[in-house]
Amino acid sequence: MARQLILVIAESAQSLEKQLKNSRTASQKERLQMLWWLKTGQITQHKTLAERLGRDGSTVTRWLQKYRQGGLSPIRFT
Repeated sequence: MARQLILVIAESAQSLEKQLKNSRTASQKERLQMLWWLKTGQITQHKTLAERLGRDGSTVTRWLQKYRQGGLSPIRFT
């Protein structure tokens, strides 16, 4: 059974979409895309998110932990 994601995303879907369109690096786009998918409910499982991003599950876990700890700033630039 796939692991359900429980994450409160403070930003609105519209805000995330705008930032996604204005992001300049691929790493920023990946992380913002991840949050947008979660916020809009398109993806609800950790495994599906990792597969869609083409990243290992541990990478996605690390990004989510950084978001939980400090919002967008740490996940966008590290």
